[in-house]
Amino acid sequence: MFVLARSETVVHSVARPIPGMLLKNRTIVYYLHNLNTTFASHTNPKINLQIKPISSLKVVWRKDTYLDQAIEKDKQYKLCARVVKEVLNEPGQAIPLRYLEKRRERLRLNIKVKTFLRRNPGLFDVYYDRIKPKSESVEFLRVSDRLKQFLEEEKRICMENEPLIVSKLCKLLMMSKDKVLSADKLVHVKREFGFPNDFLVNLVPRYPQYLRIVGYPGEGKSFLELVSWNPEFEKSVIEQRAEEESRFTGIRVRPNFYYKLPPGFFLRKEMREWVRDWMELDYTSPYQDVSHWDQASPEMEKRTVGVFHELLSLSIFKRVPVPILGKFSDEYRFSNAFSSVFTRHSGIFYMSLKGGIKTAMLREAYKDDELIDRDPLLEIKDKFVELLEEGWQDSAEQLRLQKEEIKKNMEMAAIRNDE
Repeated sequence: MFVLARSETVVHSVARPIPGMLLKNRTIVYYLHNLNTTFASHTNPKINLQIKPISSLKVVWRKDTYLDQAIEKDKQYKLCARVVKEVLNEPGQAIPLRYLEKRRERLRLNIKVKTFLRRNPGLFDVYYDRIKPKSESVEFLRVSDRLKQFLEEEKRICMENEPLIVSKLCKLLMMSKDKVLSADKLVHVKREFGFPNDFLVNLVPRYPQYLRIVGYPGEGKSFLELVSWNPEFEKSVIEQRAEEESRFTGIRVRPNFYYKLPPGFFLRKEMREWVRDWMELDYTSPYQDVSHWDQASPEMEKRTVGVFHELLSLSIFKRVPVPILGKFSDEYRFSNAFSSVFTRHSGIFYMSLKGGIKTAMLREAYKDDELIDRDPLLEIKDKFVELLEEGWQDSAEQLRLQKEEIKKNMEMAAIRNDE
């Protein structure tokens, strides 16, 4: 990756090229350099850049196998998490097996529940109980001791990272137009940003200096409101990165996006020119009030990209399903066609179609299919995967012993037949 950056006293962009960032053997910086050279050769060096309108410019979507694979790798983990969540939400954290079987379609579970339990041992204990006092006993599922231990670990990790969670909540509110978000919508995206299940009930009341609940959660008319503006939270990831690079290089660096085109990707000339000019626009913080700006201006386009960049940066996996982002269109002033941003700026984002769901991903957060920009709350996922792997190992060991027993029995039968 490289940074398209510019010091305040130098016109030419400063860049650090890294392999894999070539566009037909020429980088975006190459075109920026040619643009500056061309302007310098004119008699009037004060000509302003005029960025073409974006309505007629289109970028063809191109599949990124590595980033699709990053989503595919988490498929089993997310499936298990959905089933666990379903059981945890039941009274007493137990459910009749046949009830869970009826919910397979909603859970996107394409195998029978008993098959799922056999493939993922260690999550639940199976026992018999009555649904009604005089009914026959049926199979129930309840949380296993291993899963209870994980849930305690999850609480510990959330407590250790509570300042991070509070800052995320404040940042989401600070970027919104009215500094208020629907509590129910935030509950819906809690997994995306790493908020604990009880964050509205237990966490928010502990920080009255920052956050306040208005209304009653669960009734559709409750909101989370920002009480006070904390300057420590108003610095975006891009601005923090520019400051760090300035300290490292000793040169004042202008905040800007990383632009990383996938291998083999080619932009048409008119789009290449638009990207070149667009990248030269000043970066606007997603926390800055721009309500007076023209919604169709290139500057507003860049600010919108900055909002999406910040939202994805705050998410756990640096990716969020597009329909979930769409739920906040009013709060963040997204246009009806906001999803086109992810294909138009394909050097910053990738829109995966894996699993039949559009998912916006932040390119710079990944190296091939590995997430390199790891959120501290990802430790929860790591612990859950360890729990799953323990169960898979136990299952594999049981299968091996069964095969050995069958082989031994067959050998003994063969000996008896010979006798």
